[in-house]
Amino acid sequence: MEKWRALAVEAALSRAHSWILFAAVLLIASSALSIQFRRLDSSRWSIQRLEEDFVAGLSNDSISGFLLELTREPHVAGTPQNFHTARFVYESFQAAGIQTHYADFEVLLSYPLQRSLSLLLPNGSTLSLGLKEEAVEGDPSTSNPDVIPTFFPYVPSGTVCGEAVYANYGRAQDFETLRQRGVDVRGAVVLARIGKIFRGDIVANAAAAGAAAALVFSDPFDYAKNGTEGFYPSSQWLPPSGVQRGSVLLTSGDILTPGWPSTPNAERVDLSETKLPKILALPISAQDALPILAALGGEVAPADWQGGLRLPEYRLGRGPAKLNFSYEGNLTVTAIRNVIGMIKGSEEPDRYLLVGNHRDAWTFGGADPSSGTACLLEIARGFGKFLKQGWQPKRTLVFCSWDAEEYGLIGSTEWVEQNLDMLTARAIAYINVDRSVGGPNFDGCGTPQLDNLLMQVTKKVKDPNSVFKSVYDSWCALNRNATPIGRLGGSRSDFSSFLHRAGIPSYDLRYQTSFPVYHSLYDDYNWMKGFGDPLFQRHVAMSAIWGLLSIHFINDDIIPFDYSSYASVLEADVRTLKGLLPEDIDVTPLLRAISELQSAARQINAEASSSLKRRSLNDRLMLAERSFLDPMGLAQDPSSKHLIYGQTTSDLYGSQSFPGISLALANALAKMDKSTSSVLQHEIWKVARAITNAARVLSDNFH
Repeated sequence: MEKWRALAVEAALSRAHSWILFAAVLLIASSALSIQFRRLDSSRWSIQRLEEDFVAGLSNDSISGFLLELTREPHVAGTPQNFHTARFVYESFQAAGIQTHYADFEVLLSYPLQRSLSLLLPNGSTLSLGLKEEAVEGDPSTSNPDVIPTFFPYVPSGTVCGEAVYANYGRAQDFETLRQRGVDVRGAVVLARIGKIFRGDIVANAAAAGAAAALVFSDPFDYAKNGTEGFYPSSQWLPPSGVQRGSVLLTSGDILTPGWPSTPNAERVDLSETKLPKILALPISAQDALPILAALGGEVAPADWQGGLRLPEYRLGRGPAKLNFSYEGNLTVTAIRNVIGMIKGSEEPDRYLLVGNHRDAWTFGGADPSSGTACLLEIARGFGKFLKQGWQPKRTLVFCSWDAEEYGLIGSTEWVEQNLDMLTARAIAYINVDRSVGGPNFDGCGTPQLDNLLMQVTKKVKDPNSVFKSVYDSWCALNRNATPIGRLGGSRSDFSSFLHRAGIPSYDLRYQTSFPVYHSLYDDYNWMKGFGDPLFQRHVAMSAIWGLLSIHFINDDIIPFDYSSYASVLEADVRTLKGLLPEDIDVTPLLRAISELQSAARQINAEASSSLKRRSLNDRLMLAERSFLDPMGLAQDPSSKHLIYGQTTSDLYGSQSFPGISLALANALAKMDKSTSSVLQHEIWKVARAITNAARVLSDNFH
C-alpha cells in the first residue's frame, strides 16, 4: 500500500511539474507577445508616424467646407450669428471626440446707431457722403442686410463741424510735419490714410494734436495698387467703397474689468475711469475721401504723402472745405462666448499646449479670422481621427476659439485673467493663428526658444506656391536666404495675454503679404475662393505646420525649447541697443546675464540628451520664460509685463526688444540729464536681473 501511495504522489508531482512548466512557457510566450505588441503600438504612434499620418489626412475639401459654413452670415461679437458660429465650433470639436465646454464672459461692447458726414464746399453747396460699402456683382454676400455699418467701436457720440486737414498716415512725425509747415490741427477734422500704424494710434495722435475728430481711409496706393489692376470681384484689390472697420482702443481686454475676469458678478469700474478714445472718429472709403481731398487748399503735400486717388495732387489744408460729422453709438454689457476643447494627456495631463484662433469677425471673416478657424477645426479633426484609433498624447492639448478679439483681444484676455495661476503653473506654449491665409507668403513670429522647432517643421511642409520647395525654402528666399522669424512685442492678436501677461512662450503664424479687403465687406468666402487661396492649398500648409508643431509639444520626451537661440538673439539685440545708447550708459550687466543664460542653455541641452529626470527638466524649460515678467508691469503699460518684448510707443501693432529700456532711452535722449540717465541704467539692470533669473531656472541652481 505504501508503495502504491508513493507512486501516486510521484505521478501527481510529475503532473504538477508539467503544468508548471506549461504555464511558464505560456507566460513567457504571452510576455513576448505583449512586448511585441507594445513595440508595434509604439511604432504606430512614433513621432514620425504621427507626423506622416497627420499631414496625409489633411483635406482641402474639408477646410473649404468649414470655411463655407463659418462665413454664411456676418458674425460680430455679441450677436446671435456669432453664437451660432460658437455652436458650430463646439459641435465640430465634439464630433472629433474632444471634450468641449463654453467659457462665457460679460463685457462692454459697442455698436453704431447713426452716422453722417457732409462736405461743406466754399461755394456754399453741401455734399452728403454715402458711408456705404457697395455690393458687387457675382458675390451675393455683399448684399447681406445684416452687415454692420462701418464704424470704430467705443468712440464718443457727438457732432463736429470743422475745416479738414490731411495728415498722411497719422503718425506722430506726420503731425510734426504739419506743425512745422504752419498747419494748425486744433479743432480740425483730420483725414488720414491707414496702413503704417495701428488705427487707434492714428486717432490718439490726432487727439493729442488737438483735432476735433479723425477720419481714416484706405488709400488705393496701399490697398489697390493705385487702382491700376482693377478691384474686387475682377481682382483681389479693395473696391473704392471698401472700408476697414476695427477697434481703436489702446488697451486689451474688457475695459470695465482691467486686470481681472469679466465674470457675471465681477467688480466693474465706472466708465469715467476707462481709457476710451477722446475724439470722434470714423473709417471711411477712398470713394468718400476723394471729394474731401479734392476740396482742400493750402500747401501741396510732400511727395511721400501723395496717394493713389485720381487727383492732381494731395494738399494739406486747412480747409477751405469744412466737414460736418455726426456719430451716435451705444455701449452695452453683453455676453461673449469662448469655446474650449481638450484632449487629456496620458503621462503629463497637467502640462498644457494651447492652440487658438478668434472666431468673431467684423463682417463674414473669409480670411480674418475664419480661415484660421477652419484650420483649427481641421487640426481638431486630424487629432480626432487618432483618438478614435486609440491614441492619446503624453501632454494635454487645449483648443481655444476666442470671441470679441476684434474689440480688443477681449475673449482671450478675460480667459487668461480667469485662469492665470493655472496657466502660469502648467502651460508649455501657446500657438496662435489669426487669419491663416490673407496672402501668398508664410510669415512666422515667436519667442526665440521656439525658433529651431519652427524651422524644422517648415522644412517638412511642401510650399503650396512651388512644386519643389518647402515652406522654409520659400520663406527664406523671400528674405535673402535668412530665416525671417519675427518677434511678438505688439498686441496684434490673441497671443498677447499669454506672452505679455503670463510669460508663456508663443507663436503667431499666418500666410500673408498683402490683404487688401481686411475688415471690409468683401472679406468673405468668395474673395478667398477667387483670390486668397482658390485651391485651399495654403490652408492645408498652415494646418500641417500648426499640427506638426503641436505633435512635438505634446509628444516629445523633452519639450522642444532651445534657449541657446534665445541667448543669441538677445546678444544681437544688445549689440544694436549699444549703438543707440549714450556713452555713459553701461550694458555690461546685460552681457554678463546673457552669458549666464548661454551657459545654462548649454547645460540643460546636455542634460536633455542623457537625463532620466524628464519631468524636472521639462519644468525648468517651461518656467524659464516666466522670469522675463515684471510683476509691476511696464511704465508705459502696467498690464504688459514682459521685459524682453513689447509694443512700440508709437504703434500698438509694432514690436520692439527691451520695451522698458527703449522708453527710458527715448526720455533720456529728449532730456539728457542725470535723472533720465539714472532711470535708463536702472532699466538695463532690471532686464539683466530677469535674464539672470531665467538662467538660474534653467540651470536649477540656488545662489
